[in-house]
Amino acid sequence: MQILKFFLYLLLTFFLMGILIFVHELGHYLTARACKVTIHEFAIGMGKRIAGFTSSKTGIQYSFRLFPIGGYVAMAGEDEGGEGTEDPNAFHKKNVYQKMLILVAGAGMNVITGFLAMLILTVGTTLAGYQMPSNVVGDFALGAPSEITGLQIGDEVLEINGTRVHTGYDLIYEITSQGYEPLDLVVNRDGQRVLLPDVRFPVSVENGLAIGNRDFNVTAMTPSLPNILKSTFYRSTSAIKMVFDSIGGIISGRYSIGDLSGPIGVTNTVSQVAEQPMAGWNILYLFAIIAMNLGVMNLLPIPALDGGRLFFRIIEALRFGKPFKPELEAKIHGVGMVILLMLMVVIAFKDVFTMF
Repeated sequence: MQILKFFLYLLLTFFLMGILIFVHELGHYLTARACKVTIHEFAIGMGKRIAGFTSSKTGIQYSFRLFPIGGYVAMAGEDEGGEGTEDPNAFHKKNVYQKMLILVAGAGMNVITGFLAMLILTVGTTLAGYQMPSNVVGDFALGAPSEITGLQIGDEVLEINGTRVHTGYDLIYEITSQGYEPLDLVVNRDGQRVLLPDVRFPVSVENGLAIGNRDFNVTAMTPSLPNILKSTFYRSTSAIKMVFDSIGGIISGRYSIGDLSGPIGVTNTVSQVAEQPMAGWNILYLFAIIAMNLGVMNLLPIPALDGGRLFFRIIEALRFGKPFKPELEAKIHGVGMVILLMLMVVIAFKDVFTMF
């Protein structure tokens, strides 16, 4: 039964990832069409083509491929800087800003999808009667360290260690991610900005990682359209900030490469979330987080990713439209792809061993 459940959650994970891959490639596709780039194929998945059709009007081939991991939009003149094609609408013949826009569009669609999912989550849970947390302290747990070290009921938390706080969601995130050490808080207290140095929070250890724990309740935000949009926006920006904090944590040594997860690890997380109360809302939240993670990670200047290709287009722009040597760029992306595939295999094995 447990194996059956795992495969059901695996299918759910691939379905969610499939949506994100589709909207990512759709972003590239629509922007390329708007820039009048010749497109040969729009594919979801990798490997052998198993289904699809070819448009009689545009000649574009739409494909589903065997392995449901990844996808692509094949444009004329995209590979190796467009060598070997004389198509006037080839990708490499567009101006550098059009090429940059096409490259950014996929990640942009993922971020927009994540934001829309977060908006649906916020509206849905609000209509269901769940409260949106504010950044105002309501009451404390008995013997709360944060109260002992300076925080008071009614304080509106404005900053945590220099990071601006707007809602209860980013408040909770900052305390969780940074609260394993004393924090400097800036609060609005009776209309005055007050600095509270070295505020302490309870600390726990999860999977070998120390995290802070909020030891007070917050007041609820009024369920209004402005507050729904505010809550959605800052909940989304916290999700994006989480990506950069994670990268910083890996660089600083707080996190390790072993903390990264692939599809199997995500499946395990989906299964845990699905077993909790409010499973549907929690899965939607996880979907929004993954969407924004995928968007941000894709824009990092890593060879073979959109961000790596964008990096070379930025160099091209700085050189007043003179492109980087195509053959060398292709080799760099090729090496990057091999490294990424090897990393994916290592992470997959790690995820499997972690499950048992």
